[in-house]
Amino acid sequence: MIMNFKYNYKNKSLRFGFLLKMIPVLALSLVFSCQEDVLDRTPLTSYSDAVVWDDPALVEAFMANIYKRFPSGWNILANLSDENTRRNNVAYDNINQGNLTPSNFLNHANWWSGPTRTSGVDGSGFQTPSYYHVIASINLFFSNIEDSAIEQDLKNRMIGEMKFLRAYGYFRLVQFYGGVPLVTTPFSLDDDFFIARNTYRECMDFVLAELEEAANLLPLSYNSSNIGRITKGAAMAAKARALIYDASPLNNPSNELSKWELAAEATKAVIDLGIYGLHDDYGDSYKEYDLYHSEIIWARLYNNDEYEEFPTERSHMPPGYYGYAHTHPLQNMVDSYERTTGLLPKDDPEYDPYNGQWENRDPRFYASILYDGAMYQGREVECFIPGGLDSYQGPIEAWNATTTGYYVRKFANENIVVPRGLNNGSTPWPYIRYNAVLLDYAECMFMLGNEAEAREYINRIRSRPSVNMPPVTESGEALWERYMNERKVELYMEEHRYFDVRRWKIAEEVLSVNAWKVDIFKDEVTGEKSYVYSEFQERNFPEKMYYLPIPQDEIDRNPNLEQNPGY
Repeated sequence: MIMNFKYNYKNKSLRFGFLLKMIPVLALSLVFSCQEDVLDRTPLTSYSDAVVWDDPALVEAFMANIYKRFPSGWNILANLSDENTRRNNVAYDNINQGNLTPSNFLNHANWWSGPTRTSGVDGSGFQTPSYYHVIASINLFFSNIEDSAIEQDLKNRMIGEMKFLRAYGYFRLVQFYGGVPLVTTPFSLDDDFFIARNTYRECMDFVLAELEEAANLLPLSYNSSNIGRITKGAAMAAKARALIYDASPLNNPSNELSKWELAAEATKAVIDLGIYGLHDDYGDSYKEYDLYHSEIIWARLYNNDEYEEFPTERSHMPPGYYGYAHTHPLQNMVDSYERTTGLLPKDDPEYDPYNGQWENRDPRFYASILYDGAMYQGREVECFIPGGLDSYQGPIEAWNATTTGYYVRKFANENIVVPRGLNNGSTPWPYIRYNAVLLDYAECMFMLGNEAEAREYINRIRSRPSVNMPPVTESGEALWERYMNERKVELYMEEHRYFDVRRWKIAEEVLSVNAWKVDIFKDEVTGEKSYVYSEFQERNFPEKMYYLPIPQDEIDRNPNLEQNPGY
């Protein structure tokens, strides 16, 4: 039997989410075609574990569904930071205004116990299970794979992939909640379900050990039929990221430099593999039509041609282009993009917020943000009133219009016209990219006092041919400020900012700054435009929100679960 992981991972096998619990062979037979079909050899009323776990095709299908169900990003965490806002959504507003409780968190972003809704017609309806849902399936895999008759080299690779995904799932749970219950075996009916939380240290030690083991079991690369699988480099990069979080102020308040040394060593090991590099074009590197390149270390693949998984274009594009525009960049984010002088707008004496304010900006701004007057699909974006095609007075679904004056350009396939149904791109979700690894190493060097090398790695990012921004030359606190802003701009909407401001312990300051917007008015006689900048949402970040609350229904079910402080 010939396996094509890329095809099955991105296509038909993904339709069978229920395989994670039951693994019915009948459904799997619709996914894979084998030389000897298991249904020809086994009565339809009886499928033993051996039938499933001794057949590589069935195990691969089980794994493909775990890959598919592993939580990915898009429009959630960017809307819970100073990057974006979610249009007219009370749940997001509650969080951004500091009113988060164990009972009012987003149903579709409940990473502990999973969403209560699983379908919908807008971006909020395309949801993934919680990390614990996926971990439970991986634990089932481990309870069966050791006794499998599958050839040992293949089995080792499978084990490496699943070790990685379980470890990364726990890593994310720890970043959201702190110490969580470490569950590594399937539950039986006789088990005690009232499990207490493990400590942060116990969880992180488990994560780091599992990622190390995964790296030792995985290859550096795969053939074209297996694009999308976890590689050795992905496991190494994930371990490096975990070590950097472990060394950061939230988790390392005494600033033990030995933790930064471990993080630096692990990050440099990824760089020294010599197989990753920066894409020349920042904007294209995030598009589906330039999917497989050396900047992507680990990404979640999609195929909206076969089955609508996440409608990136419909979710991001302005209403005048028939998009729903669920998420809108804040003026706060726009102001983080430097001028081509290398100065932030607030620091550039030539910057005029009322005339040419979007001219002469860092090229990453134009690759990431749509603003009034930007060229898109052959016409200018019109956010102005009265009558702008992409404003709340526009002729096409105006209720989807921006609330901030901006739309998201990053990730969208601009060849998609009228994004509906299967007419959406298949842009991958970037879990780990090489640009983040370079920035991580710069951070380690700064923390260890090697500012020259920190500048070198920041400037590698800035000197990408399509960016070519002036080099960073500062030192001390000024260098740290430049570094933090560089991460915000380079990694916009990739779920880094949410965690960065928390691990650096600056969220109380940064996320308590009110959200800003711009309104554009066009004189119907002269055509001249005027601009009004204003606050549109008060924001507050109380100290308790460095960690999310454990959902109240989980606390109610398990008296041994201790709630996070402040909730």
